Amino acid sequence: MKKPSLKLVAIAALVVVIGSAAVWATTGKSSKPADKEASKPKASLTVTTTKAQSANWPLTLSANGSIAAWQEAVVGSELGGLQLAEVRVNVGDIVKRGQVLARFSNDSVEAQVAQQKAAVEEAKAALSEADANAERARTLVNSGALSGQQTTQYEVAERSAKARLQSAQASLEMQQIRLRQTQVLAPDDGVISSRTATVGSVASQGQELFKLIRQNRLEWRAEVNATDLLQIKVGQEVKLRVTNGVVVDGKVRMVAPTVDPLTRNGLVYVDLPAPGSAHAGMFGTGQFALGHAEALTLPQSAVVMRDGYSYVYQLGKDDKVTQTKVTLGRRIGDRIEVAEGPNGITMAMTLVEKGAGFLADGDTVRVAPAAPESKPAAPLAMK
Repeated sequence: MKKPSLKLVAIAALVVVIGSAAVWATTGKSSKPADKEASKPKASLTVTTTKAQSANWPLTLSANGSIAAWQEAVVGSELGGLQLAEVRVNVGDIVKRGQVLARFSNDSVEAQVAQQKAAVEEAKAALSEADANAERARTLVNSGALSGQQTTQYEVAERSAKARLQSAQASLEMQQIRLRQTQVLAPDDGVISSRTATVGSVASQGQELFKLIRQNRLEWRAEVNATDLLQIKVGQEVKLRVTNGVVVDGKVRMVAPTVDPLTRNGLVYVDLPAPGSAHAGMFGTGQFALGHAEALTLPQSAVVMRDGYSYVYQLGKDDKVTQTKVTLGRRIGDRIEVAEGPNGITMAMTLVEKGAGFLADGDTVRVAPAAPESKPAAPLAMK
């Protein structure tokens, strides 16, 4: 057999080397991007981002309490044993001072007044006779026709007649007062809040017939913690949201000088407009206006509540998010105040807004195109 030549062997070896180099070059270039893509974590969610904004927000203090009458007058019966003949008002009626609310049967009282008038006339006649006798006695005292003892007796009779007339006149005045008391009058302007008077009933002396909200004035009695009472001053404005959802404007009239030793709460009395949407007995939640202060705010959708704490997610390198605990403050509209400080939120941070509730610390996200930032809520709004 003829051996292959050395030249042919060298050519074959060169071909093998060149092929191997080509294969290595091809596989080496293509495997590098593939490894890089494989090592990069996949995005778990597409989110939008936002940044904190500074706003001048009102400082408020919230409190709860009940609405009550400013002053409630009890209108009762001043006479006893008389039948109620007429009731002229009902609950909700607006009355004026001195207006007749009810009337008792006055036949017996009128008879007593007439009887006492007759007693006065009788006393006047007796006094007239006693005056005449005493005057004659005084003219005869120096003539010796009457003794000193008799003259004294006539003078004593005169004084007794005067006293009996005064007594009869006082009794007549008392009966006339009783006659006026058969009409139950309103002690002040206001609105009737309660009525127990019933036609035909016989009232006892002092029995309650009506209750009257004086001047139709209402007040909100807010229960405020003792530590917050120092922030409240007379004249401060209040926004009160009552049970029916209506917002009523009020003004602080007085801060109670004492604090309940059991609850450690003090009462703040807030005047309400009258007439208004509020009614006595309603429960309300109010906010006291304490001024304005700068606030670092975020959309509420950027804040996540978990296990009783509040968190936000900061977007970092490689689109990874970092969970950060925050302290919340005031809320206005759809924005909320977050604490600012060394470990708090700054305006330079990029935070996750929509989709934050589905994230965990360290997740990788895909950022959607930025949308126009919403403006902070108006600082003067109080809800």
